[in-house]
Amino acid sequence: MFISKNLNDKFNPVISHVNNTYNSVDGSGAAVVIIHNDEVVTENYWGHHSKAPGARLVQEDTQFHVASVRKSYIGFAVAYAVHNGYLASIDDKVINYLPELDATLLNGTTLRHLLTHTHGLREIDGEISREFDSGQSWAYRGINISLLTQIVKETTGKTVSQILSEHVFQPMGFQETGWYGQQNDKLAEVIRDNDEPFWNSYLSTDGDQMNMYVSARDLAKWGYLHLKQGYIKGEQVVDNEILKLATTLQSPKTIDADLPQNGFLWFVKDLPAQKTEIGELVPKGSYQILGYTGAAVLVIPEHDIVAVRMFNSFGSPDGFDYLEDIRSFGDTVMECVLKDKK
Repeated sequence: MFISKNLNDKFNPVISHVNNTYNSVDGSGAAVVIIHNDEVVTENYWGHHSKAPGARLVQEDTQFHVASVRKSYIGFAVAYAVHNGYLASIDDKVINYLPELDATLLNGTTLRHLLTHTHGLREIDGEISREFDSGQSWAYRGINISLLTQIVKETTGKTVSQILSEHVFQPMGFQETGWYGQQNDKLAEVIRDNDEPFWNSYLSTDGDQMNMYVSARDLAKWGYLHLKQGYIKGEQVVDNEILKLATTLQSPKTIDADLPQNGFLWFVKDLPAQKTEIGELVPKGSYQILGYTGAAVLVIPEHDIVAVRMFNSFGSPDGFDYLEDIRSFGDTVMECVLKDKK
């Protein structure tokens, strides 16, 4: 990692929090990395890549399936398209870019609605239907991601993975981040109740499917890139306007104030919102994204912090409150910071 290490015990309560979560979900491995004031101050790994006898130990180069955390990378690709003029505005109607779709069904749905989960669309068995009018509520569905990746490819002529590789992964030296069409020994198996060897294996590596794996240290660097708004080691590696777009509140003002708030798919902390996934102690201006495997990256600009946790569990066991768990993860990070300020 290009960020220096100065491991200390300041964030030991966060290590304990991640360990407790690891022991509460059905997984075989976990990791936590925290960057504070431009140094890696916490880095811990637990367990094995799978429950099989002799499975590889979880270590620095272990790549976890990040599930919905991949949406932050897709958000970057959309921000790249907007910044470079491939998309005129996020208030453009989706039908302008995908004219083959049902204009009556889309009914004024915009890119902003897709980016902030306020589109009101859902897809079941290949059929798209409407749950609510765009901009009037919030629901976490997959159809918006499918539409956004199509729009990126149609307008830029590049896939999401091509954009990320060219403009982030190669300049930043990310070698443990990507979409994989085949399993390899660096990828931790996603633990689930059936006999499938790992979750959601797809042949496509275009960035349009749920087959993204990232190491804890690369995910921390991804958060750090956003924290520093693309300015790394004295060089503007990524245009700060792209990252600013992605992490600034973009939710339409027409939704209820207690619904989650989003940038370009990132969850953003703005006004207090009852249904947010971000902890109460985490200050305004912070942003976070969480995946179904428990993977998460939290960026707290006010305190110069990136906190990453990784698991290889599939969903949540009965009785496990994942929202309370992820909120308390962020609050535990903040308690460690605030303790020194008392």
